[in-house]
Amino acid sequence: MLVMGILNITPDSFADGGRYNSFSKAVLHAREMIAEGVDIIDIGGESTRPGADRVSEEEELERVIPVITELAHDGVQLSIDTMRASTARAAIAAGAQIINDVSGGLADPEMLTTAAELKTPYIAMHWRGQSKEMNSMATYRNVISEVIAELQGRIAAALNAGISHDKLIIDPGIGFAKDAHHNWEIIDHIDEFVDLGYPVLIGASRKRFLGGDTPNEREAASIALTKRLSTVGIWGVRVHSVKPHRDVILI
Repeated sequence: MLVMGILNITPDSFADGGRYNSFSKAVLHAREMIAEGVDIIDIGGESTRPGADRVSEEEELERVIPVITELAHDGVQLSIDTMRASTARAAIAAGAQIINDVSGGLADPEMLTTAAELKTPYIAMHWRGQSKEMNSMATYRNVISEVIAELQGRIAAALNAGISHDKLIIDPGIGFAKDAHHNWEIIDHIDEFVDLGYPVLIGASRKRFLGGDTPNEREAASIALTKRLSTVGIWGVRVHSVKPHRDVILI
């Protein structure tokens, strides 16, 4: 199971907003993650926490492209966490190798064809709407069947756009338009997502459903969840701290 380290170059991400919101701090933290054995560094310049405002394309590019360019020769895979096709294209040109799109191609109609053209691995997450409105969309009769059906729609769209089967990774979108009990149901039935036949990424690190009053208080629960997920056949976990998650996987 791969460890994807989170690098938020933002002032407002829910767990670490502002900590790495400069070129020097972002590069230093990325190299710390490399030293700890990270497999992929996921670089984002726009917060997708509930209620977050979108940033302009120009600001997103200014945040991420210099860092990607600097890290491109450090011997680690880089992914770009973006909903914009233009940002994805610029990031791949700068040295990133993976596109991680939390909207699964719904936020930008050019994203899927861009990913197909670039022939990069593409992570499609389950998503129902932008940060400002997603909490109101957490309504399900059967969260497992509905999320799977909606993900299958994004899979079909990706394949129809020309993304090859072996380049597609799926993410059930823990915390996105989902309440705590929805998140736990998905984790309890993660085998049904694995059975779809695509690598599965889980991004649950330090999210509110894990308990605790602050993101840092959820770190122990995040590590325990990684330990649990390491036995179910998923492709990777997206986490804020690399070494403890790497250690629990190895154990």
